[in-house]
Amino acid sequence: MKKIKLSLFVKVLIAIVLGALLGLVAPEVLVRIFKTFNILFAQLLKFIVPLLVLGLVTPAIYGLGKGAGKMLLIVVAVAYISTICAGLFAYGCSSAFLPNIIEPGSLSAEAAETKTFAPYVDLKIPPLCDILTALCLSFMIGICCIYMKGDVLRRWFNEFGEVVKMTIEKAIIPLMPLYIFTMMCEMSAAGKIAAVMGSGAKVILTGVVLSILYLVVQYCIAGAIAGKNPFRCLWNMLPAYLTGFSICSSSAVIPVTTECTLKNGVSREVTDFVVPLCSNVHMCGSVIKLATTAVAVAYMMGTPISFPLFLNFVLMLGVATVASPGVMSGVLMASVGFLESILGFTPEMTALLMTIYLALDGYGPACNVTGDGAIALGLDRFFRRRAE
Repeated sequence: MKKIKLSLFVKVLIAIVLGALLGLVAPEVLVRIFKTFNILFAQLLKFIVPLLVLGLVTPAIYGLGKGAGKMLLIVVAVAYISTICAGLFAYGCSSAFLPNIIEPGSLSAEAAETKTFAPYVDLKIPPLCDILTALCLSFMIGICCIYMKGDVLRRWFNEFGEVVKMTIEKAIIPLMPLYIFTMMCEMSAAGKIAAVMGSGAKVILTGVVLSILYLVVQYCIAGAIAGKNPFRCLWNMLPAYLTGFSICSSSAVIPVTTECTLKNGVSREVTDFVVPLCSNVHMCGSVIKLATTAVAVAYMMGTPISFPLFLNFVLMLGVATVASPGVMSGVLMASVGFLESILGFTPEMTALLMTIYLALDGYGPACNVTGDGAIALGLDRFFRRRAE
C-alpha cells in the first residue's frame, strides 16, 4: 500500500483536537514533558526566525531591482493602514454591539488564576540578533547589492537562503504539528477554559468574529486587485490561520504563511519579501483583539472610551507594534503603557484586560498571518513583473 501523506492542514487540525482532549486527563508528569519539548522548540524558532529574515528578505530585495525601496515603503504603509483600520473597525463594531450582551461589572479578574506547568529542562538558544536588527541588515545589504557590480555577496546570500529553506522544510515544518499538540495539551491541562466563561467568553467570541469579518474584507479587496476568488484564497490560508492560532506568534508562522501564500499564486520573490516583513509590521488581528477587549473593559468599568481618545491610542499602537517580539502576547506587552497613559486605564483595568486577552491568545496572531497573505496577494499584481 502506498504511504498515506497528510496535508499540513490535517496534521494541525489533528494536533489541536488530540492536544485539547489529552490535556483533560494527562498527568502532570506528562504535561511537563510536553512543556519541555515546547520550550526547546520555541527556542529553536526564536533562533531561526532572524536567520529566515536574512536568508529570504535580502535576496528578495536585490531580486526586485531598483524598485525594492519603493516596494518596502508601500508594504510598510499598507501594513500600517491595515492595522489602523482594523483597530477602528473593532472599536466601532464592539462599541455598538457589546453593550447589548454584557453588563457593567460583569467580569472579575479572579479568572486570571490558572494552573501553570514548569518544564524539566529550560534550555536557552539565543538568536544571533533580534528580528528588527535582521530586518535592518537585510534592507541595507539588499539595497546595496542592487547597485554593486560584484555578485559574490549575492551568491553567498542565495546559498544561505537555501540553507534556511532546507532547515525549515526538513526540521521546522515536520515538527510544527507536534509543537502545536504540546501547546494545546498544556492549555487544556491548565484549565484555561474556565477563564473564558461568562462575559469574558462573549468578549472573546466578539473579537474572533470581528477578526474573521476583517479578513473577509481584506481578501475581497485583495482578490479584486489580483483578479482571483477571495474565498478560495482565504481557504488556502487556513493552515496558516490554524498554526497562528495555536502558536500565538506571527513571526514563528512565517514558513507556513509562505507556503499558503505561494499556493494562492503569489510569486516567490514577492512572497519572500512581503511575508517576513509583514510578520513584524502588520498586526491587524492583535489590534482587533486588543481594541475589542479594551472597549469591553472600559464599558464594564463605567468609563466608555470616546472616539478621539481611541484614535490617538490606535495611531500610537500601530507604531508600537512594529517588530513586536515574535512571542506570545508581544503586542499586549507593547500596549500596556498606552493603555494607562492615553486611555487612562487603572492597574486593575489593565489586569482585567490582560486576563481576557490571554484567555484565548491565538486568534490575534492567526488573523495577523492570514492578513499578511492578503497584502502579498494584492501587491503581487504590481511587483510580479519587476521581480521576474
